Amino acid sequence: MELYLDLHSQPCCCVFLFARAVGIHFEFKHVDLLAGQQYGEEFGRISVIRKVPVMRDEGFVLTESVAILQYLAQKHKVADHWYPVELQRRARVDEFLSWQHTNLRAHGSKVFLLRTLFPVVMDADVPEEKMDAAVEDLNRSLHLLEEKFLQDKPFLVGDKISLADLVAAMGIVPPLAIGLDVLAGRPKLAAWRERVKSEVGEKHFDEAHEKIMKASSLREALESSNRLELLKLQLRKLFV
Repeated sequence: MELYLDLHSQPCCCVFLFARAVGIHFEFKHVDLLAGQQYGEEFGRISVIRKVPVMRDEGFVLTESVAILQYLAQKHKVADHWYPVELQRRARVDEFLSWQHTNLRAHGSKVFLLRTLFPVVMDADVPEEKMDAAVEDLNRSLHLLEEKFLQDKPFLVGDKISLADLVAAMGIVPPLAIGLDVLAGRPKLAAWRERVKSEVGEKHFDEAHEKIMKASSLREALESSNRLELLKLQLRKLFV
C-alpha cells in the first residue's frame, strides 16, 4: 500500500499518524506541495483531484483523509474502539469527522496560514482585524470541541480513543505551531490531548506533526521556491 503525503498538511498527518499508531505497513510517497508536485503529470495519473493525502492499495485509489482513515480501520480490522461497529458510537465518530472539516480544521488552518504565509503571499502584514476574526472563529470551535464533543469523558466518544480523537488532536497542532496556546485556560482539553498522545505513542505523535511545528521553515521554503510567483497567485485565493 502506498500513501501519498506531505506532512505540512494536517489531513496527511492524520493518515500518517493512524497508520503508524496501529502498525499498518505502507510505502511513504512524498508529494512536495510547495514544489508543485501535485500538479505534475506523474501525480495526475494517480489522482485527478491533485490533492493529498491519496492512498493506493493494489490498484485501488482513494482520496480524502477521512475516507482513507475509515477504509484503513475497516480493512485492517483494528481495535473496535478506533471506529466502532456499534451504530450509535460509530455515528458519534462520523458526526465529529463531518463537523471538523469546516470548523476545527478550517479555523485552525486559517490562523496558521495567516501567520505563516500571508505576509509572503500578500507582501503585507496580516490586518489585525482579519487575524482577530480568525482567532475568534477558532475559539468557538475549541469551545464546541470541549463542551459538545469531549464533555467530561476521557475521549470524544467515550472511554477509549477513536479516529475522532486522533483527527481532533491533529487539528489543534497548526495554531500551537505558530505560538498560539489554544490549550491555555482549557485544562480538560490539555489533559485530553496528553491522553491521545499517550495512546498513539509520543514518538509517533511528534513525528506526525514535526514539519508543521517548524512553521518558520515553511515560510522560508515558500520564499526560496522557484515557483514563488505562481504559488502566490494560487494562495491569494485563500486570503481575499
